[in-house]
Amino acid sequence: MSVTKLDILDNSEKGSALVSVDVKESGLEAQGIHVPTSGFVAKLWRAVLYVDKFGVEARGIERVRPEDRSPHSLVDLLDTATMWLAANSTISTYSIGTLGPSTFGLGLKDSCLAILFFNLLGTLPVAYFAVFGPRLGLRQMTISRFSFGYYFAFLPVILNVIACIGWSTVNSIVGGQALRAIPGSHQIPEAAAIIIIAILTLIVALFGYRYVHLYERYTWLPVVIIFIISLGLSAKYYDSGPFAGTGTVEAANILSFGAAIVGFALGWSSLAADYTVNLPENVSAKSVFWLTYAGLNLPCILIECLGSAAATVTRADWQQRFADGGVGGLLAATLSPAKGFGSFLQVLLALSIVGNNIPNMYSFALTFQVFGRHVQRIPRVFLVVLGTVIYIVLSIVGASHFEEWLDTLLVLLSYWLVIFSAVLIEEHLIFRKGKWSNYNPDDYDKPDHLPLGIAAALAAGCGVMGAVLGMATQWYVGVLGRKIGDPEFGGDIGFELSFAFSALVYPIARYLERKYENPARHRTSEPITS
Repeated sequence: MSVTKLDILDNSEKGSALVSVDVKESGLEAQGIHVPTSGFVAKLWRAVLYVDKFGVEARGIERVRPEDRSPHSLVDLLDTATMWLAANSTISTYSIGTLGPSTFGLGLKDSCLAILFFNLLGTLPVAYFAVFGPRLGLRQMTISRFSFGYYFAFLPVILNVIACIGWSTVNSIVGGQALRAIPGSHQIPEAAAIIIIAILTLIVALFGYRYVHLYERYTWLPVVIIFIISLGLSAKYYDSGPFAGTGTVEAANILSFGAAIVGFALGWSSLAADYTVNLPENVSAKSVFWLTYAGLNLPCILIECLGSAAATVTRADWQQRFADGGVGGLLAATLSPAKGFGSFLQVLLALSIVGNNIPNMYSFALTFQVFGRHVQRIPRVFLVVLGTVIYIVLSIVGASHFEEWLDTLLVLLSYWLVIFSAVLIEEHLIFRKGKWSNYNPDDYDKPDHLPLGIAAALAAGCGVMGAVLGMATQWYVGVLGRKIGDPEFGGDIGFELSFAFSALVYPIARYLERKYENPARHRTSEPITS
């Protein structure tokens, strides 16, 4: 790599003093990262510039310009599928499926049909947003500024930070359960198991985009093989049984389970563009969309169905292991006929959590930088470390409340992510007319050239109102949610109402906002190949 200059700015009250630092080419000079020349942050950057030569990615949310992107190859394009194959070929996906029979009282057939249709629906925005990455060269949360504005974008940013930490927490808990469920390893402290998973995640997330894709490109295959082995060893004990029945209570259970499925599938919509920004600007949009869609749905549908099937096992001793050891105990039971080899496979499955946590931690750092220029000056690698420390602590504290945390996290995610998706999709299709030339990507950090964000904030508020009316969680049942099924537990229609309310309000509010805001906020760029 050639040696280039990185300008570092000292912002002081007396003026701005520029100095130059020789660094290996990292793409940062294209945007010009500006950080203080003295103080704690400057020391952090000196450390980053040192480790850059070992392949650690220094770039944060700065736009990846077309000339800075890696050469296009078939492998790069296929990464849009394998990225999500690996991220979803984990015990976490399996655990979603178990919620159907264990939490919502559904039969296997009901669970599998819900898994199929709600996944096909919930992954559509994720695949759609993946196309935004190569077209704009911006990360997903940075793109939200073109709808929410510079300052109101803090709303989805806060929620996405919580989501990344929350998912990493519940993932680490279930991974720790899986390690402790291995025969003879029950004396391993849960904290130790969680820390092992966190450190492996940290290593890959620190190195960045290229290594995230490299890791996810191959790790899905052995995990899928292990799940197939689990199926073969335990299928004869599954109780396919009849449908759970018909009526308002059963319908409510399907809707509530569907909200959990959508919360998991749609959870990647706030990260999607993060993993396509290095693709060429004119890459086929259809290829990116369908490869992403397939990479999401294959593992989500098949592994969640396997989890639902495993939760119906008729062996009393296996059900007891499920009750005592959670999802990890259930998986250990299904692999137990293989004895020692089954224990080895259980270790690999427990470590599959790393594949799910890596995108959460990589995107956590990028999301955090969207809080503003001052935060953007904090090197991405240190934000990854910060996020890792936070979720390790939360995982250890919440290890005994896994199912409650998982169900609550999933439904809350489904509420805000449908609002987020509705706003970004309507902004693109209605007000940008579906044309990439109606964006000026270089305005991502210029508040005066971005929308005010009032319309998006108003739509989000109305979407939250819909969620409150329709939610059915363990801690609150909305007025409309209570009218479905059992009055005590209700049926969750929160994400449907969230989407409807925000999708109806945003076009009206945005039309008025555009009518009165400064035309400078409507700047466009040179045409981008569609």
